Amino acid sequence: MMETTTNQTTKVEAKPSIYSLQLEELKNWLKDHEEKAFRAEQIYDWLYKKRVSLFEDMSNLPKSLRDKLEHNFAITTLKTIIQQTSKDGTIKFLFELHDGYSIETVLMRHDYGNSVCVTTQVGCRIGCTFCASTLGGLKRHLDSGEIVAQVVKCQQALDETDERVSSVVIMGIGEPFDNYDNMLGFLKTINHEQGLNIGARHITVSTSGIVPKIYQFADENTQINFAISLHAPNTELRSRLMPINRAYSLPELMKSVRYYINKTGRRVSFEYGLFGGVNDQAEHAEELAKLLKGIKCHVNLIPVNYVPERDYVRTPRDQIFEFEKILKNHGVNVTIRREHGHDIDAACGQLRAKERQEETR
Repeated sequence: MMETTTNQTTKVEAKPSIYSLQLEELKNWLKDHEEKAFRAEQIYDWLYKKRVSLFEDMSNLPKSLRDKLEHNFAITTLKTIIQQTSKDGTIKFLFELHDGYSIETVLMRHDYGNSVCVTTQVGCRIGCTFCASTLGGLKRHLDSGEIVAQVVKCQQALDETDERVSSVVIMGIGEPFDNYDNMLGFLKTINHEQGLNIGARHITVSTSGIVPKIYQFADENTQINFAISLHAPNTELRSRLMPINRAYSLPELMKSVRYYINKTGRRVSFEYGLFGGVNDQAEHAEELAKLLKGIKCHVNLIPVNYVPERDYVRTPRDQIFEFEKILKNHGVNVTIRREHGHDIDAACGQLRAKERQEETR
């Protein structure tokens, strides 16, 4: 364990989250500590089915084992700082981590169930010009347990009304493929039948376009849904909006997308935020349709949330529908994303930027 610091204070050493251990890793840890491997299933049951917050509540474990767990691990590593609730039922959490940094997690209610949007990093280094998440740059990666804990926290909130998390999207603060190994560990835990048991086809991971990791993710050959933050139909405009396009150009990105589709047989979703007067004109829709011709995909049009620190404005409603119509006329599968939490700090990173200015300067 290493000492963790912020730019303000020095913190004591933090115990790692037990949520970071996949089932087999937990079995190995138990063996290494002269405990029976079958205890791993019992511990998983307490963590993910009963969702206890204290090791001492794991009543069918020997006290000696509970003491070992207490000495070596933390269960919850997140402290709720702010919980905002929208009129539409969306809940946005601002959580504090053990080292004093903060992250956001969003619980969204849909007709088809409850979805959690998780964060994978404290801040982000990708530098998209429209996003509040990148304000202040990247502070650190989250470990897999800190990502798992976000879903558990949301599930505990839903337990009060006998509901459950039915889907997860990895679209919060940070670039998931920039924290690939921890993201993958998170996916395995929440998908595991003895973990949170969320089906692979109810999980979506999104990337801004780290091309080598797209090839790697394709080779994982999972059933998890895959999305690309596209936001522009040509490489010049995309480079202005998303600096990552200078490292991995749009042609390179589209080549990796085709590889993913050919390897997995699954379609790709393209997230396309509409920014007034920037990428939302009819010619942009025509160009986007041409770019995506012949690709097994779905386009998700996103009316942007206004972020005070950014200059982008919302595309008028009728223009959004016109953009959608042009894509449909070209045979593109397209929908307009339903807005959630419009009356709270809905944009990704917005609540953190407002409440934790020392982190996001």
